Parts: sequence; C-alpha cells; structure tokens
Amino acid sequence: MQPWHKWGAALVLGATLGASHAQILVGQTAGFSGQVAAGVQETTQGAKLFLDAVNGKGGVHGQKIELISMDDKFDPKTAGENARTLIEDKNVHVMFLTRGTPHTESMIPHLDKHGVALVGPSTGAMVLHQPVRKHIFNVRATYQREAEKAMTHLASMGITRIAVLYADDSFGADGVTGAQKGLAQAKLQPVVLEKFNRAKPDFTPLVAKVSQAQAQAVLMVASGTSVVDGYNALRQAGSTAQVVTLSNNASGGFIKSLGENARGVIVTQVYPNERSLTFPLVKEAIDLAKAKGMTEVSPAMLEGFAAAKVLVEGLRRAGPKPSREKIQTALESIQKFDLGGLDISYGPDDHTGLDFADLSIIGTDGKFRR
Repeated sequence: MQPWHKWGAALVLGATLGASHAQILVGQTAGFSGQVAAGVQETTQGAKLFLDAVNGKGGVHGQKIELISMDDKFDPKTAGENARTLIEDKNVHVMFLTRGTPHTESMIPHLDKHGVALVGPSTGAMVLHQPVRKHIFNVRATYQREAEKAMTHLASMGITRIAVLYADDSFGADGVTGAQKGLAQAKLQPVVLEKFNRAKPDFTPLVAKVSQAQAQAVLMVASGTSVVDGYNALRQAGSTAQVVTLSNNASGGFIKSLGENARGVIVTQVYPNERSLTFPLVKEAIDLAKAKGMTEVSPAMLEGFAAAKVLVEGLRRAGPKPSREKIQTALESIQKFDLGGLDISYGPDDHTGLDFADLSIIGTDGKFRR
C-alpha cells in the first residue's frame, strides 16, 4: 500500500477527473494516517472499486458520484470537525465509511443538525445501533456479536483461562460487553480484565498480569498498531497465549504490520470469506479488482465494497435529484436488498444492517483462513 499522501493524492485526482459531471457529493472522514491507516485505505479502496464501476457506467440517474475524503488521523475531535466541514462547507449529500467509535459519535450532532445520512461507518459499536441513530445506517455486525462469538469458540476448544485487554474508549467497552456475554455462556470469568490508554498504551504491566495468570488466550479489543504493540509485548514477556482480535483489524496491512508474528492470530470477520466465489458479492469484488490489476481482495476491502453497494442503492432510490432528506427516506425503504448472497434491510426503527459474524486465523501464507 502506498503512503497516505501519495494514495490520498491519487484518490482526490481520481475524483476530480470526473468532477465536471459529478453531481452527487459523498463525504468521508477517516484515519488515512495514524493507527488505523492500513485498514482505512483498504476499506476505501474497496468502496472505490464499486463507485468507479458505477461512474464508469454513467453514475446514478446519469449523475456521477464524487467521493470527498478527509484525513482525521484517527482523532475523534478532528473527525467531528471534518464532518462539519464536509456537511456545511462542502455541502455533501451524504456521509460515508467513517472509521472509529468515538470518532463517529463526534459526527452525530452534525448529522442530526443538517439531516445528513451516514452510510457504512466502519465500526460495530452497539451505541450506533441501540438506541437507533436516525441518520446512521450500519452495514456490518456489531463488535459485541463478534467478541461473543470469539469467546464461545475459544471455550468450545477447551480454553478456559482467557484474558481481555481493551482500549479505554467506547469501542473497547463495547467489545468487553460482548466478550463477557460469551464468557458467561461458557460459565467462565476472565483471568485478566484490564484497559489501557487508547492513544498511548503501556502494555508492560498488563502483559505481566497475563503471564502471571497463565492465560491461554488473550482477546485484544483495540485498533491497528495497539494490537501489534500488545502482541509484541506479550511475546517478549514469554507468554504463548493465543491472540484474538476483532474485525476492525481484518486488513492486509494489519497482517503486514505483525510481520513474523502474524501466523496463528485469530481475527473475527463480518463478511464471508474474501475468496469464496460462491458469494456473488465476493465474486463481483474480485472481478472488479482484477480489472484494475489487483491480485486479491482483503476483508477490509470487502467491507468498503459492501458499504458502497448500499450507498448506491440508497442514491438510486432517492431519484434524479437526491436531496439529503430524499436519501434518508430512500435508505430507510431498503428491504431485503441482495448485496450478493447477503440480504440487508432497514426501517425507521432498525438501522442495524447485517448480523453476519465468523472467525478467521492468519495462515503461514499471510492470508486469513476460515
């Protein structure tokens, strides 16, 4: 993956080339640099696969879609400021594919004030599902569902000594809630349950507790480089515990950042196997990727691709002159829309989207295996 400044410049240029006819403005703020840069770049790349294909066929109702992306460096305050800029100054019709739980929460006042829908936030936070956030349309399962599944899976393997380390923010707390549900089902208690500073984690005292507790597995509810640093600290402390993390780290970039330590790490997934051609969604993404000279599609790319399909369907239903209000109404009208082997539905009282959750393990070849 290219560095953000080069990649981002290419993105803006790509959008600008078709901008003379681009009439549907889509705003995005995400951490194109910082902790989650690898995943953000891949989800956006996946979304661009579909959006470029749509624009190549004339757009939606003859109008091209222009994606305006801003880098918030994975900082919640900046994310909120970027959302305001996109909505008030750039006059985007809809927001799309944000990243991070507190980051997306910081945008809600701006969404509500101006009646702007947000499609496909790349976060599975329950706070974005219940109670229903009027202007947020989720396109993936919750972190709670993922963490719960991971815990029940570990228990089914006979693993009973499980530690949970989590970032001290709304995302971390959300994952812990799901993990505790799964542990309760297995009639287990975590041998270690500790939080750490999201921005500046210090894993030394935490891994000492994990080692002392002789944990067999560690669930790390955190983003990107924090999980990598935590994993390295565990191994340096002599722990051989199985490391598990959530789908926010389901990117090729995450695997690369783990280096030689990648093999054997379990990562939950919220979409089907990215190599399973039996799912039309996956086959469509792979075919479009190959047409652009890409050799493979990552889970993160598939998430962006699916979100783009939902966005375009909402725009299509909104008609030839898609106002913010029409897009909101159009998205809520989606019922059993086939993404390609997965159906998605919304309504005024349900903006959850999908509930698909699975597990993968990083193989010796540096790929996610189911």
